[in-house]
Amino acid sequence: MTGMERGIRKAAEGFAGSFRDAINEQGLTLARLHEQLRVRGNRVSMATLSYWRSGARRPEGAQSMAALSDIEELLNLEPGALTTLLGATNRTGPLGPNQFPIDERELEEAVKAAFAALGAEYPDTSRELTTHSVTDVNADGNVAFSMTRSILQSTVGTVTSIPFLELSPGVSTPPPIMRAVSGGRIAARYSHPSGEVHGVLFELDVPLTAPETSIVEWSVEYPSDYPPQRETGHALARQCRELLVWTRFHPDALPDRIEERVETPNSFTATELTLDGRTSVHQVRRAFGPGALGVSWSYADGR
Repeated sequence: MTGMERGIRKAAEGFAGSFRDAINEQGLTLARLHEQLRVRGNRVSMATLSYWRSGARRPEGAQSMAALSDIEELLNLEPGALTTLLGATNRTGPLGPNQFPIDERELEEAVKAAFAALGAEYPDTSRELTTHSVTDVNADGNVAFSMTRSILQSTVGTVTSIPFLELSPGVSTPPPIMRAVSGGRIAARYSHPSGEVHGVLFELDVPLTAPETSIVEWSVEYPSDYPPQRETGHALARQCRELLVWTRFHPDALPDRIEERVETPNSFTATELTLDGRTSVHQVRRAFGPGALGVSWSYADGR
């Protein structure tokens, strides 16, 4: 048995123990978990779940990893709690195309300039497996703060740092305040002369060698004198297994109109949303990307 094979076996056993413990803590049977996954559209078999629980096999491939993301949610675990226990694997699963997420050629050129200035290869060789983006809107109805948590995977070679960018197509802004929260540090910053692209180079705590994964978290703060921002979202250059965009409005700034926006390199769709008595809207997409998912909002009083 090679060193890689021993590492994979050890990781599978650690994953299996945590999987068993989480199932037992929730008082679930495998049959019940299997049914809950089926309702969500994940058709992982009972036999496969049993193999995972015993450690005889481990999740591999896009379908299994998508099921694992749902399992973490069904077992009330933090995103990535089981995924990160898998360690190295022999494959990354289907990667899909790597494309600029929206049909904006000039903006893509600005993004390329940002990558070059930050010393990063374009396009990025990492991908987001799962991303949760949470945005808070202040009492004036403008974006005030956002927090993003992602499970990242290296797809080729070793990744030591990743650019994270803020884009404002057609609108020139000063740089927002971007901070590393967990999983790394800010090694460099850059703002394009157009004011439409601002970014940082996020240096990982531990280098990622394909197909390893890591969880990172970063925040963006928009100061009170920042130009009004009434849209938010997240863009992906590669398909993501799960993308969550959660927009939370201040109780004194509930919008009169909310529009969901879904843009890909080849299409754009807009759909009206309603709060229905809530103070937030959330959007969830599985197997989404390349593309951008988000919302915009407005007020009838003209604020």
